[in-house]
Amino acid sequence: MKVTVDTNVLVRIFTDDDRAQNRTANDALDRADAVILTLPMLCELAWVLGRGYGTSRGEVAAIFRSLIASENVEVNRPAAEAGLAMLDAGGDFADGVIAYEGRRLGADAFLSFDRKAVRLLETLGEPAQLLG
Repeated sequence: MKVTVDTNVLVRIFTDDDRAQNRTANDALDRADAVILTLPMLCELAWVLGRGYGTSRGEVAAIFRSLIASENVEVNRPAAEAGLAMLDAGGDFADGVIAYEGRRLGADAFLSFDRKAVRLLETLGEPAQLLG
């Protein structure tokens, strides 16, 4: 069976803040033929781990890389890699995904009021423009 997971399932796995739910989540994913990771879920997971649990960007990146490398995981790899590039540069995973998806859909530039996001995207060679 192919499954997609809610963010809370992966939070239980990576934080082990509820042992029973951790075991249940791991068992369910172990039984799955394929685990589909959606981009919104990954964006939410990065935020929850970072803001809610104080996980560093480097640790979030390592978690995501281990997920993506799993044999039974399916994900939009180019978008996930764009998010990881932003994490590695010190930014937010979601900003990298948003910029990637925008470009894929034909956008010429990423617009934001977020100075850091614009600066990091420009450093990564992405067209970005600061508003305001």
